[in-house]
Amino acid sequence: MGAMIEKADVEAPRSASPEARQSYLTALTFVERLHRRLLDVIKDELDRNGSVEINSVQALLLFNIGEQEMTAGELRTRGHYLGSNVSYNLKKLVEAGYINHQRSDADRRSVRVRLTQKGRDVCDTIEDLYNRHVDTIAEVGDVSMDELDQINKTLNKLERFWTDQIRFRL
Repeated sequence: MGAMIEKADVEAPRSASPEARQSYLTALTFVERLHRRLLDVIKDELDRNGSVEINSVQALLLFNIGEQEMTAGELRTRGHYLGSNVSYNLKKLVEAGYINHQRSDADRRSVRVRLTQKGRDVCDTIEDLYNRHVDTIAEVGDVSMDELDQINKTLNKLERFWTDQIRFRL
């Protein structure tokens, strides 16, 4: 029988300071909340424009496709779609006339999608919304370009950290 390991022999993992833990949890809350708030802002813009056929997730998906042509898998791997039901949303957008789809000649299982004019109109709506935000974020939102640059650098580092957690099972 192997030797029993005493509790005292096993070093407990070091825990972060309460302040560091709280800062991390606050950042996580903000990331999640900001994504939901972005969807709310997009939905409000769609409502103002009378676009009731699609939801904000679908509009954001259209915006992220833009002028590109890609597969559903590419939408996920390129980070253009964050949900788990991309096929459902693509099907709804095809049925509503926002997206054209075509099976690949090389791989009949693969479907390539691109926007119709109706889909490009939604893209234009979101583009106009974002341009208004860019024009007013400093004055109205009190967010400078330096602050945006710093946020982007920090969020990029956080994304890399989480990716490494998965990739290297840290």
